[in-house]
Order: sequence, then C-alpha cells, then structure tokens
Amino acid sequence: MKTYLVTGAAGFIGANYLKYILKKYEDVRVVVLDLLTYAGYLGTIAEDIDHDRCEFVRGDIGDRQLVDELFTKYRFDVVVNFAAESHVDRSIENPQLFLQTNILGTQNLLDCARRAWVTGKNEQGYPTWQPGVRFHQVSTDEVYGSLGDEGFFTEETPLQPHSPYSASKTSADLVVCAYHDTYKMPVSITRCSNNYGPYQFPEKLIPLIINNILEGKQLPVYGQGTNIRDWLYVEDHCKAIDLVVTKGKDGSIYNVGGHNERQNIQIVKIIIRTIRRLMEENPQFRVLLKRQDGLEWINDDLISFVKDRLGHDQRYGIDPSKIKADLGWFPETTFEVGIEKTIRWNLEHHDWIEDVSGEDYQEYYERMYK
Repeated sequence: MKTYLVTGAAGFIGANYLKYILKKYEDVRVVVLDLLTYAGYLGTIAEDIDHDRCEFVRGDIGDRQLVDELFTKYRFDVVVNFAAESHVDRSIENPQLFLQTNILGTQNLLDCARRAWVTGKNEQGYPTWQPGVRFHQVSTDEVYGSLGDEGFFTEETPLQPHSPYSASKTSADLVVCAYHDTYKMPVSITRCSNNYGPYQFPEKLIPLIINNILEGKQLPVYGQGTNIRDWLYVEDHCKAIDLVVTKGKDGSIYNVGGHNERQNIQIVKIIIRTIRRLMEENPQFRVLLKRQDGLEWINDDLISFVKDRLGHDQRYGIDPSKIKADLGWFPETTFEVGIEKTIRWNLEHHDWIEDVSGEDYQEYYERMYK
C-alpha cells in the first residue's frame, strides 16, 4: 500500500483530488496536512477521514519539526502539494503571507522529503533515492503572465508573473526544479487553468456569482468583464494530476487546460440564465432565494461593474498538447456540461456554502467589493 501526503486537501482542488484517489485506488493510504485557513474547511472532507485509509493532521507545511515527524511516522511514497494561499485579491492585500506559505512552505516540504527519501550517493556524488517516490507540485498558469488576443501558454513560455500570488507560485516552481537539478529529486509540476466545480470557496468568481444571486445581491464584475480565462472542470484536473504522479517523467512540467476560454462577463451571464432556468424547472430550488418576488429580477441588471483589480492579467490560455501526447489526458467535461453540474451542486449543497461563508468571509467581501 502506497502512502500519500496530500497538503491543503481541505481546500477546493485538494479536496476533490482526495475524494478522487480514495475512490479510484484501494491500495493507497492518504495523510492530509492542512492548516485550515479561511479557505480550508474540514467539513468538506469529514466523510473521507476514516483513520484507516485517510488521516487528518492540522498543521503548517512550513513547520519543519511536524513535517519531519510525519515522514518518520508514515514513510510517505508520494507528496502532492496543494497547500497555498491562492486568491490574487488577497495577495494584493497581504503579499508577505503568500511568500511565506507558497515559497518557504514548499521548500520545507521538499527538504523534509529529501531527508526522508535519500538513501545514499552515486559515483557522481548525486543522492540516490528511495524507489518509487515522487514530489508533485500543483501550480497555476498565472506564472506565465498575460496573453494577447492570440496564442497559448506552453511549457516553454517564459515565466512572467504579475501579482504577488503568481510571483510566489513561480518562485515555488523554480525551487522544485532546483531540487530536481541539484539533487536529482523525483519531482513533477502541473500548471492548470482556472478550476471550477464542487466545494469551491465563494470568493472565486463562479461560486460568488451563484451565491450572490441566491442572496439577491448585485454581481460584482471587475472592469468591463472582458478578461479571458480558460476554465477547467476540477475532476478533469484531478485525473491529470493522478496521471502525472503515477506515469509522468521525473522532472517534467505539464500544462493542464480545459479548452474553454470565456470572458468573465460571459461567465456571469451564463450563470444568470442557467440559475433562472433551473429555478423555473425545479420549484424546490426557489426556497433558496432571499427574494421571493418571482424570477424576473434574475437578469443582467444584477451585474455591477467595479473598479478593476490592480495588475489584472487580460487573458490566460493553456496549450495542453504535451500532457495529451505523453499521457493521453484530455479535458472530458465541456464548459456547458460542467457549469450546469457546478450550479446544480451549489443549489443542492447550499448548506455547505452557508457553513464556509462565515463572518470573516463577509467582512472580506464588504472590504473588496464595497
């Protein structure tokens, strides 16, 4: 039985990945390490923690003593690092926190793994490694910066981050690469486009818009909403990570994209139309609406354009040709299918949204959008 350390698995993508691998593999045991910051919610994975195949440890990836103790106790074969401060808006408010967690936290994980996995030295003086081990870093397409109207990010695109968040993820990627080059450590990196799907914290665009419609609030859109993102359904992303971890070449970097480019304003309008249709088709959903004066008010008039984000990248677009050619991965979920599944999930699990949208989040929302 292989043992995985999955960091940040109480967050959005990490939780979906945890559920995916526990369902797929019967011979994998997982230890979750999560500090449970604002975007980490233990309730998301409470049903997965059975203390047999899945255990939970609350802690910081930057805590050297704790991580060393975990490696000694569980003898991990694989580390999958999702743990990160990840919201660009928050990085603009507090850059230092992002640098501390995303860079130094990643480096600490790498060093603890190095101490646990190195078995000796070869004739050239390089470390020799325990067979079958892998450190996988989950990164983002934001490390590449911004695109013009044409072209796509490839793995060879120069790194040009524009926000404290993307700069911290770029730095973490470079540290991972340095451990491979310097120590020949078995590592891999995936850089994904914007994820969406179940269990996404409501500060992100899609769940924020869904939740605001249910609350009868205005729908804040940065600038004129013309910024373009490539949207990837989270389960497709989890499948890609699994393929890279199990079959990817050591030292490899793979871009993971959804082939679903949309302007932010288009996303918002699609959500408006879809929620209204679902409310018309399923009267049981209407009890979630704070406004009970019909459905006519669910329209584009809810959109409110707000001051644009500082340094807002105009367009991201991923070319996932490498992972398709090397590992046979492709995005299975079209945006039309994925967005309806996501909206339905949010309507059917509105109690989860209310649980994670506590007082701290409400204060943050007021500060950012009012």
